[in-house]
Amino acid sequence: MSTRAKSRLKIILDERGISIRKCAELADLKFETVRKMYNDEAKQYQRDTLGSLCKALDCEISDLLELIEE
Repeated sequence: MSTRAKSRLKIILDERGISIRKCAELADLKFETVRKMYNDEAKQYQRDTLGSLCKALDCEISDLLELIEE
């Protein structure tokens, strides 16, 4: 069994009624970067990306990512 980081961005955006495109604008990130994280398809998470999302969404990194066992 392995542990990996799972994105919670979809949950956060859906709860707040924010689209991927709007989130990308708010965080000043590329749409594709946010889309991959929204769909939990990102292979790695850049520090700057996480920082921009946390600032734009007024949340902590622990809100964006969770550890899951696979």
